[in-house]
Amino acid sequence: MSNAIEIEAKALINAQEYKKLTKIYSDHHRYTQTNYYIDNKERTLGKEGIGLRIREKDGDYTLTLKTPLSQGLLEKNEPISQKVFEEFRNGGAFPKSDMVRFLTMLGFNVDELKIITYLTTDRMDIEFKEGLLSIDKNIYSGITDYEVELEYNSMEGAVEGLKEFFALNSIEYRPNEDNKVRRALVAHDKANA
Repeated sequence: MSNAIEIEAKALINAQEYKKLTKIYSDHHRYTQTNYYIDNKERTLGKEGIGLRIREKDGDYTLTLKTPLSQGLLEKNEPISQKVFEEFRNGGAFPKSDMVRFLTMLGFNVDELKIITYLTTDRMDIEFKEGLLSIDKNIYSGITDYEVELEYNSMEGAVEGLKEFFALNSIEYRPNEDNKVRRALVAHDKANA
């Protein structure tokens, strides 16, 4: 299991701004990934500010746990096989992994966890200001939204870098505090209410 600290600033954009940015930066690599968000029926992880997902990208599957820190998130990643993912998605047990021990130490019952919803992102990555900037089109529960994220070594630097990127491209900076997992889970719950 690998550990990393993720510090990123995010801002929402509209469809027209997304088209503008993807045209300007069309020479950068684009790819698609799908995040399968995990919680229990009471949404206990989400209420604690914890995100748990399985990401499928290019046929690889990664189990990721994100827990809040004073600045950013502690991110734990562990690869799993497609077979393990499919078994879990079809109602099987939570993947046997080092993540089980960590979640249990935090007081969560992994037997109650299941995939709640998913979000597919069409992403373009750009190196910007010594950070990684992502331009995203997200599709989940019949909703499409657009977002720009800048992962950086400090929150202040990420926000300033993102503001600079928006100014450089003549787009209004509209910060977004609502992460993808929260948006996807809220949309799923509204659609299934």
